[in-house]
Amino acid sequence: MAIQKPSIPNGTRDFGQKEMARRNYIFDTIRSVFRTYGFQQIETPAMENLSTLLGKYGEEGDKLLFRILNSGDAFASADFDKPLTPQVCEKGLRYDLTVPFARYVVQHQNEISFPFKRFQIQPVWRADRPQKGRYREFYQCDVDVIGSRSQVNELELVQMVDAVFGKLGVRVCIHINNRKVLTGFAEIAGAPDKVVDITVAIDKLDKIGIEKVKEEMASKGLEADGIAVIEQILSLKGSFADKLATMRGLFQGGSASGVVSETGLRGLEELEELFGLISAAGVSAPVEMDLSLARGLNYYTGAIFEVKSLDWEIGSICGGGRYDNLTGIFGLPDLSGVGISFGADRIYDVLVGLDLFPASLESSTTLLFAVMGADELRYVLPLARDLRQAGVAVEVYPEAGKLKKQFEYAERKAIPFISINGSNEIEAQTVNIKNLQTGTQQAFPASDLAAIMEFLSC
Repeated sequence: MAIQKPSIPNGTRDFGQKEMARRNYIFDTIRSVFRTYGFQQIETPAMENLSTLLGKYGEEGDKLLFRILNSGDAFASADFDKPLTPQVCEKGLRYDLTVPFARYVVQHQNEISFPFKRFQIQPVWRADRPQKGRYREFYQCDVDVIGSRSQVNELELVQMVDAVFGKLGVRVCIHINNRKVLTGFAEIAGAPDKVVDITVAIDKLDKIGIEKVKEEMASKGLEADGIAVIEQILSLKGSFADKLATMRGLFQGGSASGVVSETGLRGLEELEELFGLISAAGVSAPVEMDLSLARGLNYYTGAIFEVKSLDWEIGSICGGGRYDNLTGIFGLPDLSGVGISFGADRIYDVLVGLDLFPASLESSTTLLFAVMGADELRYVLPLARDLRQAGVAVEVYPEAGKLKKQFEYAERKAIPFISINGSNEIEAQTVNIKNLQTGTQQAFPASDLAAIMEFLSC
């Protein structure tokens, strides 16, 4: 019988040593920036109760939840005359880190101090159609602050985005909108009850284009005049001040409908304040008021963000926003929060595409001790120990063998230094080290650890 070739589920990936070194470079960079702003790390389970997850991401989001069978024989006691899913599935894999975070805050509210600043770096799962830059299992790096309505928090998110991508060497543009402004769209379009439908449609603009967006809004019952108003807004060009002035006029009754949108005007006021803070803080990355930005998640209520690479086309690599009452669905109302998620997998693809990973990540080992025989092995073991204690990554080749094989091992692993020692070095109590990149070779007293480490740092 033929042995079936092993495989992994579509939309998932294995990560080898090289990939993990690069991923950890991303995670460590992001983590270091989060900590400089006073955020601390937590973790939540991979699975949550479906009651926690359902209804938090909109109808389309619910369809992308991976549901987990209660047990391997969950169908054994099922009543097939009733809906099966509630009987056999009570848990699901988390769709994002924000809803589990809200659940965590409510559950642990007596143990934490507000404003509560946390970050999480964990995988999430979505039953989406896999494609370039979109996976069914992927990591998110989330940072949130909850318990404060101040837009200083939004500013700090923008500053952290600026700092992270500055460290990674990726040029980005930060796109910002406000969900109150989107509510204003619906109101002046004469469809205040269609906010969600309009938002879901606009969120697809980059993928399907304006004509398909208009068709989708029409299919949801929007009148032609209302669709025309929204199309006018989405086509606005110019600076932040230009867009702000035009939108104020529309929300003050200047659209074809003549409707005044107080909610939309509040959203514009919030955007004006936030852009003022961003200007005062001296953010380096370009920041744009993007009226087409919708972020199709129902829990956003204020500012919303997306970040896109300027030099590598892959879609959003970072996104988030303000949510005023997410914890209310878990019994803790009126606790406002704001957060942003870094898409580690897409950031990885951008860094690969732009060749921005440091060459030093190619190897986790700095020095390889070649081994010629038992005596040579015993000679280098104490030195390997001392170097490791000093923080140098050292390998000792595990078997005595041909030098060619050991050189090939060092080359495959991109180890920059090799040490070959025989009876002469043992007698002289020296250690011979060769830089495989430059060909430079030097002998050191085995006791002179400082000189050895200085050579290895070149």
